Amino acid sequence: MNNNLGHKIGTLDAEKYGKKAESLFKEGYNCAQAITYAFNDILGLDEKMLLSLSSSFGGGMGRLREVCGAVTGAFIVLGVLYGYSDVNAPDKGEHYNRIQEFAKRFKEDNGSIICRELLGLDSGASELTPENRTKEYYEKRPCPKKVYSGAYLLAEYINEIDGK
Repeated sequence: MNNNLGHKIGTLDAEKYGKKAESLFKEGYNCAQAITYAFNDILGLDEKMLLSLSSSFGGGMGRLREVCGAVTGAFIVLGVLYGYSDVNAPDKGEHYNRIQEFAKRFKEDNGSIICRELLGLDSGASELTPENRTKEYYEKRPCPKKVYSGAYLLAEYINEIDGK
C-alpha cells in the first residue's frame, strides 16, 4: 500500500509511539493532539497547524464527550497517510474501511470509542474549561492509558497497512 507521503514508513515501534503520545498528553496536550503530534515524525506537517487542526477533538470533540480524542487523532493520522483528496476517488470505501477497522480495534482494547463511556460519565458535554492536570487528575482519569493504547494500536495498524 502506498501512503500519501510517497515514502516507505518502515516498521514503527508501537511501544515508542504509545509512550510518546502518553507523555505528550501528560505535558498538557489534549488526547487528539497527543496522538497526532506523536506521529508527526512520519507526517512531517507544520507543528502549529497540526496542533491547531487536532485541538478541537480533545475531550470527545470539544468536551462534548463523544468520540474519544485518541480515536479522532488516529483518524487524522490515517487520513493524512491514506485518505483521499479527489472527490471522485474510487477508493473512498477502502479508506472508510480502514477508519472503521481502527475504531473496532480501539473498542476491543478499551471497551468503547465514546469518551463519556470511557470516563464513566452519565451525560454529554462537560464544563468548557478542562481541569488542571494534577496528580489527582491522572489518578482518576483513564486518559493517559487510552492515549497510549490509541498510539500503540495505530502504529501496529500502520505497520500492517504498509506491509501489504
